[in-house]
Amino acid sequence: MKMKRICSTMATLFMMFVMVPVLYAAEQAGAGASIDYTKAIVVGISLFAAGMVMGIGTIGTGIGMGNGLSGATNAVGRNPEAQGRILLTMMVGLAMIESLAIYALVIALVILYANPLLKVIGA
Repeated sequence: MKMKRICSTMATLFMMFVMVPVLYAAEQAGAGASIDYTKAIVVGISLFAAGMVMGIGTIGTGIGMGNGLSGATNAVGRNPEAQGRILLTMMVGLAMIESLAIYALVIALVILYANPLLKVIGA
């Protein structure tokens, strides 16, 4: 029962991720006369790609931060005298991990607003 529920939830989310960008792109491609399907497909895939970049980028950094924080709290629990050094090392590590999420954001913004594929297809 639980597995069926998880599968249906995953199927629903997948359809939302696939259908919403394509429908949005078709709406933006042309409201009146003829729809340029090439542009609609490129925009739709670009929206999907930006969402995937942010999703995977933040999931990965979240897991990395959780592991780092877990290790730091375990280390402080075992050796409370080294708390200052552990805290400093943890903060530097968390800042480096957070920069990966910022890189993912930059890539997503480039895909959305400075998409080089739109220039290639002449849109």
